[in-house]
Amino acid sequence: MRGEGSIRRWDAARGFGFIQTAERRDVFFHVRDFRGAGAPTEGLRVSFEAIEVGGKGPRAMDVRPLSATAGPAATTPAARPQPTAPRSASATAARARPEQVPSRAHAGPPPAPHGAALAWLLMLGWLGLLAAGAWWQRLPTWLLPVLVVLNLATYLAYAGDKRAAQRGHWRTPEQTLHLLALLGGWPAAWWAQQWLRHKSRKLEFRLAYWVTVVLNCAALALLVARPTWLPAP
Repeated sequence: MRGEGSIRRWDAARGFGFIQTAERRDVFFHVRDFRGAGAPTEGLRVSFEAIEVGGKGPRAMDVRPLSATAGPAATTPAARPQPTAPRSASATAARARPEQVPSRAHAGPPPAPHGAALAWLLMLGWLGLLAAGAWWQRLPTWLLPVLVVLNLATYLAYAGDKRAAQRGHWRTPEQTLHLLALLGGWPAAWWAQQWLRHKSRKLEFRLAYWVTVVLNCAALALLVARPTWLPAP
């Protein structure tokens, strides 16, 4: 069922905003779901299809300005479309395709995550270093359970920041997310970026993230293959 509301907040740089309904409820929407002629603007009255996305709250799809559908041209007889020549089946399908794809294209993780091959290789190497360090007894016994807890905390931190961004609440500082990745939570951070689609497009953040990945892997490799003059952990 379609709902109506006004765009309360619009972030043009990130391409998303929030629609406030008559019930004072904020509904998230992305620029890819906007069907207006121009860019969204704050205060614009729109109609939309609301869906629930897991535990992330409501999301608006097929967002259309009310002025595009409620003007006089939509009701006067002179504005009624005139019959046209029949279209071929292929032409009709091609015309309908752009309207059909966007409403379903955003569900689930992106089809080709950024740096997926590199991330998989680094994760396998990282797990191999942990296994070798545990086998050679070059890592402290408490490190593995701490890393499990750290990765869980990292994923939850990303999820909380995503939820705060959708609702306009206080955000988790990017320095905190980078610190969690640097300490060893970078695998969970990568999965959160892909599955939650959070912090996966901001180039500056992603460059800093990959720096934390390289530093953590290098520190772990040095700890496992440390020279004889370094003290044991």
